[in-house]
Amino acid sequence: ISGYSLVIQARDSGTPPLSSSVTVNVDISDVNDNSPVFTPANYTAVIQENKPVGTSILQLVVTDKDSFHNGPPFTFTILTGNEEEEFTLDPHGVLRSAVIFKHMVATEYVLCVQAKDSGKPQQVSYTYIQVRVIEESIHKPTAIPLEIFIVTMEDDFPGGVIGKIHATDQDVYDVLTYTLKSEQKSLFKVNSHDGKIIALGGLDNGKYVLNVSVSDGRFQVPIDVVVHVEQLLQEMLQNTVTIRFENVSPEDFVGLHMHGFRRNLRNAVLSQKQDSLHIISIQPVAGSNQLDMLFAVQMHNGGFYKPAYLIQKLTNARRHLENVIRISAILEKNCSGLDCQEQHCEQSLSIDSHSLMTYSTARISFVCPRFYRNVRCMC
Repeated sequence: ISGYSLVIQARDSGTPPLSSSVTVNVDISDVNDNSPVFTPANYTAVIQENKPVGTSILQLVVTDKDSFHNGPPFTFTILTGNEEEEFTLDPHGVLRSAVIFKHMVATEYVLCVQAKDSGKPQQVSYTYIQVRVIEESIHKPTAIPLEIFIVTMEDDFPGGVIGKIHATDQDVYDVLTYTLKSEQKSLFKVNSHDGKIIALGGLDNGKYVLNVSVSDGRFQVPIDVVVHVEQLLQEMLQNTVTIRFENVSPEDFVGLHMHGFRRNLRNAVLSQKQDSLHIISIQPVAGSNQLDMLFAVQMHNGGFYKPAYLIQKLTNARRHLENVIRISAILEKNCSGLDCQEQHCEQSLSIDSHSLMTYSTARISFVCPRFYRNVRCMC
């Protein structure tokens, strides 16, 4: 308990008695009676041979139960095991290499490290660090090519994470880093540690080929990353049809079924090869395991097929389409729950272009805006 607050009353013996109160605050000052604590108590670490001087090997983690003026900053000292000065330890507890290690010279070092707190008198703790020197990387990283599809409303793309590069390395201790060629950084960024790809706002319609590479410190491997950006037209929203799928997640649909279903869908609804199929959005149906896919078909002359025509085509081809994935329903109107006479209802569709949904898999990523339906009776 760091302090007490007491209210004290004095009362006299008169008639009537009179009184007065005062508050007394008692602060309990801290004594430096706790030593620093290493977490974990002892450490093991590895470093590959031929790594440059200054390579980070380990971050020490130290806590102290005393108050702040009796705890950090801590003073770190390597007491034993560093007679040849192969290591340095900075004030933040980061152990770094001071030489270029060779596996043939030595395979293991054991360091005894001391941590002192800032109290008076100082408290001290010790830890042991076992550092193994391993052979340098012998395997190149491998990465899966990534194709990203972005659907945005005209020039209203807000930016954000659009996918993630999946890379592996057979060398257990290799740390992979990702880089993007500098001239493309005005439109995209790649997180150097986890391979996430970030698009900046305002992407134009078109195809982008990113020059991304992954490195394990010795080998650098290029990765094929292609980004397709499609800007929606307002007229598309008035001519959409929804296909509702059963028992499928958005990620499974994107990664396993989208290419095959898109191909079958084109064959089912396109009257001419020059017509264009536009998948506008996919999103889960709330409270179910169903998935809605919103699409429209543009004629080669620029107009759009009416929903009634597309639904007729879909109905005729439904059995063929279900060879890829099970269809729960084909929707133009969504009057469920409305007591409309003769089921006449008007549906409006709205797109929230600032609420992006990213469905990312190892090979394909699909980024689309969230959509909302509003329906009302026309009785």
